[in-house]
Amino acid sequence: MAIRDLVKNNPLKKNVPVRREDWLSPFVSLQKEINKMFDDFFSGVLPSKWGRDEEETFMPSVDVKEKDKEIVVTAELPGMDADDIDISVYDDILTLRGEKKEEKEEKEGDYYYHELSYGTFHRDIQLPAEVDTDKVDAEFKKGVLKIRLPKKPEAQRKAKKIQVKSK
Repeated sequence: MAIRDLVKNNPLKKNVPVRREDWLSPFVSLQKEINKMFDDFFSGVLPSKWGRDEEETFMPSVDVKEKDKEIVVTAELPGMDADDIDISVYDDILTLRGEKKEEKEEKEGDYYYHELSYGTFHRDIQLPAEVDTDKVDAEFKKGVLKIRLPKKPEAQRKAKKIQVKSK
């Protein structure tokens, strides 16, 4: 028997939830959502020492254009090298993965500045048509990744000329 069981009118004898979140759940979950919103909004703006997760993530801007014979995906990946990017196609999903590492260091007299920033990303993109995976081409130039995914012949749009009759 524990000492707290011997104390008369012990508030701990009641069925008090073990975790505070159990009895404040609507407010705690709301607070978590608000914190997440602010974290997402300020990601990439605040230095990592200001309470963000140790392993940061970022989401690159991606543009997907469907043309008659191909799909062109363009992703902005500033500060990255081609070696930091992994591209794969499985069925109708294009997967982009990468890791960004950047280190800045400045020394001048009594002034010393050193900053290390890094982050990872993983992005799955649903392709609007079947592509010929053997002919996919990717090019990385000045922080912009351009992927050309040729469509399979049966997925290419075939235009049919419709004759307009006047009455």
